[in-house]
Amino acid sequence: MNNKYWLKNAHIPLDLIDNTAVKFEQQTKEGLVLCDIEIEGEKIKQIIRASDKTEGKDLKKGIVLPCFLDIHTHLDKGHIYQRSPNLKGDFETALKMARSDAQYWTQEEVYQRMNFGLKCSYAHGAIALRTHLDCYSYDDFISVDIWKQLQKEWQNKLTIQAVSLVSLDYFLTPDGTKLADKMAEKEGILGGVAYMNKDIDKQIEKVFQLAIERNLDLDFHADENNEINSICLQKIAETAINMNYQGNIICGHCCSLAVQPPEVVKKTIELVKEANISIVSLPMCNLYLQDRQEETTPFWRGVTRVKELKQGGLDVAFASDNCRDPFYGFGDHDMLEVFTQSVRITHLDTPYSDWITSVTKTPAKMIKLPHLGKISVGSTADLILFKGRYFSELLSRNQCDRTLIRNGKIVDTQLPDYEELDQFIDG
Repeated sequence: MNNKYWLKNAHIPLDLIDNTAVKFEQQTKEGLVLCDIEIEGEKIKQIIRASDKTEGKDLKKGIVLPCFLDIHTHLDKGHIYQRSPNLKGDFETALKMARSDAQYWTQEEVYQRMNFGLKCSYAHGAIALRTHLDCYSYDDFISVDIWKQLQKEWQNKLTIQAVSLVSLDYFLTPDGTKLADKMAEKEGILGGVAYMNKDIDKQIEKVFQLAIERNLDLDFHADENNEINSICLQKIAETAINMNYQGNIICGHCCSLAVQPPEVVKKTIELVKEANISIVSLPMCNLYLQDRQEETTPFWRGVTRVKELKQGGLDVAFASDNCRDPFYGFGDHDMLEVFTQSVRITHLDTPYSDWITSVTKTPAKMIKLPHLGKISVGSTADLILFKGRYFSELLSRNQCDRTLIRNGKIVDTQLPDYEELDQFIDG
């Protein structure tokens, strides 16, 4: 394409259009508006109502989205399933197999798997992601150092944030303080897995104390189970309020909220709102692990109460979580797949409302990259063009023929070949 060109007859979700004086009176029942987009150099120059007078690439009502944000991943565990499968498919076995797999982790091996995941994510249209990194049982937190290397190598293509991942009891040990210092040194986020135990209040308070002392944001795995008495999310919110924590907090999973009585749900949502906590749901992984019993068909879907949380005024996003590892044996780092499955699993259609923001604008806000996740006049032209014209078409096929525009130019979306990992993965 030339330095200056038009994309015409593009269907764009109205909720994702920003910074244009044009009023779009006509929209589909799914909230799509028909637009022409002028791109000059790297930037979006104009967004106007579709016009017969516009000359350019005719998208024939194909949907155009801003690039995705995937804010909860596990790049350092990715793509080990062939080597360390979870044959029972449950959470306990996943944890055991993932920790056992650490015997194979070397600097080069972890680097190659993480880089492979980034290649997939980029080809599918992501522009930013956040990864949780295992930080116990491994020498000198090697995943953190590899993240910093990859962050630099990918800086012109992907923004990559990282969160420490340990169980919260780890922070009551001297190694926990060492980890907090490491994350502060590397400009990362402090995080861990919150689960109910006799010391949970002390553990949560300690994490907040370490974060406040080092001016770190927080990102928790919370209540990843179907236990009615698992209220870590509530406890995290109460601690944030009591300690007057001013940083950014994200909590992932929060599955137990779905099995708790209405009065507990109401109290939790009110506390989470007061504490200004954002929620990220991981439907594919939770569907895979939760309620798994041998020879028994699962009864529930494993996801948290995304609709109620959003109705309560909270920011709710979806993300891919684990990919081809013991916690989730599938996945390809594709946020369109994540959104498609989220719509199906949590019934976000009829109407679709503004749920498309949950993989674009909302996660951008949640990880403090508010300039991303929307289509805005004056912003960089980072777009994904799909042939699907309506959500029913977009979410019915895998859209493997999507076109990716970065910095105003079409880029290669070829996925990496699995053979790249053969020397590291013993099949």
